[in-house]
Amino acid sequence: MRQWTIDAFASGPFKGNPACVLEPFDTWPSDAWMQALAAENNQAETAYLLRTADPARFGLRWFTPTREAPLCGHATLAAAHALFVEMGADVPLLTFDTLSGPLTVRRDGERLEMDFPADPPRQTSVPAGLAAALGVEPIEMWAGAYLIAVLKDEATVRALQPDLAALKVIAGEAKDGAGQTVVVARADAGQPYQVVSRFFAPAAGIPEDPTTGSAHCILMPLYGDKLGEGVLKFHQAYPGRGGDLECENRGARVLLRGRGFTVLESRLRVEPA
Repeated sequence: MRQWTIDAFASGPFKGNPACVLEPFDTWPSDAWMQALAAENNQAETAYLLRTADPARFGLRWFTPTREAPLCGHATLAAAHALFVEMGADVPLLTFDTLSGPLTVRRDGERLEMDFPADPPRQTSVPAGLAAALGVEPIEMWAGAYLIAVLKDEATVRALQPDLAALKVIAGEAKDGAGQTVVVARADAGQPYQVVSRFFAPAAGIPEDPTTGSAHCILMPLYGDKLGEGVLKFHQAYPGRGGDLECENRGARVLLRGRGFTVLESRLRVEPA
């Protein structure tokens, strides 16, 4: 069966966040098989699709190299890109049934627009050991699915070299558990985006994620309130790549917009178990 590597939330090939997407299955493979292939691929996520009787509706699951993810933005965008561009899905809207409920994706010019659940964070105290692990003291601390450490400026976000082994065991009030921390700041004046971030997820087998859609389900409610804006542009400053998203508040939902680029098509030569 075919598999594609697709750069999501990218300005071009080799930017954004790569995800592997397999062509749809008729029945789910075993969890162990999907986890083993995700470890073999060694990308932040491998996306698995399940056919339904509706050509516009698919089951969708995401696996990191070490576990199944409850929500993943970039691999959802990659899955939709694969269906629209590589498999010729001729539908106005795709619906994915996931662990986080139904998620929809539609074309938006050259971009794709995803409708995701918002995760407004709550302000919290800095967890013990976090400042030492980051090498900098956050000026604010928030928690949603992940920890959100607000830093003083863009330069601090970009220069960060955290202790990943120390970060791996720090959970604070993050709902998705330990070892998943976003660092974020207002962008410098004159940038084409308003907010800059990075995301470290060593507990999920991802030392640093290049671009993280699910993190922006937290960041858009937070910075929409801070800046008084309903639509914001974000840049995730993974060294050497970088990813770009436009996000829009829709109350209990967040719209995430970005582009995908197919960089590799391969053929899997082992049977699903």
